[in-house]
Amino acid sequence: LIGLSSAAQVTLGRGEFGQYFSINMGFGIGVTLGMHAAGGISGAHLNAAITLTHCLLGSLSWKKFPFYVLGQFLGSFLAAATVFGIYYEALYDYTKGNFTVTGPNATAGIFSTYPAPYMSLTGGFLVEVIATMMLFLGILVIHDEKNNAALKGTQALLTGILVLGIGLSMGMTTGYSMNPSRDLPPRVFTAIAGWGVDVFTAGQGWWWIPLVAPPLGCLFGVLIHKLFIDLHNQPVLENENEKRQPGMEVS
Repeated sequence: LIGLSSAAQVTLGRGEFGQYFSINMGFGIGVTLGMHAAGGISGAHLNAAITLTHCLLGSLSWKKFPFYVLGQFLGSFLAAATVFGIYYEALYDYTKGNFTVTGPNATAGIFSTYPAPYMSLTGGFLVEVIATMMLFLGILVIHDEKNNAALKGTQALLTGILVLGIGLSMGMTTGYSMNPSRDLPPRVFTAIAGWGVDVFTAGQGWWWIPLVAPPLGCLFGVLIHKLFIDLHNQPVLENENEKRQPGMEVS
């Protein structure tokens, strides 16, 4: 809701009420608040690709998968509908009632991601894989208790900063979806709300990339974390004993 609203404000305000940085901040803050809201309830599963990866790794029951994804999709769809309601009059004024996916007054990009005109499907797919790989790798590092885990209570903030950093560094070409739950439900909403089937045909049929690339990126993130970090981690007790040893010797 906060992320899409920030995109709406920047687009419909014609740059007078924020810039690209504002959108990145909006999504970072939204992720932080979402993790605080749902962290203790469900582990804050906000991303279908990450939920799927946890199921594949055996750290989440497959029985929970459809309910988690349904919750993600429903929340995202309702967020898009809410933003549409909040900014309906601004949308109408900006477009004169002609909701388009491409062109100088295109507004579909407020709700879902679309590639830059110069991007190929192959290039866009690679960008989304790498961006999602960095997202999940960063999340694993932040929560890695055997390594240099974040201080308790700061994980949500750091994850929001991580999303901000990815947006600032990799968002130009594809909009850094990284999340099927963030992209598909608003796309379906826009198809219903007046943008039509163009939301599925634009960008050479881009719509399937944010569904397929993020799970693959998550798997690469797990692989990198396992090979280059987790296999070299020392047991938690051993680390704690080493940290305490100098103090004990002085005592």
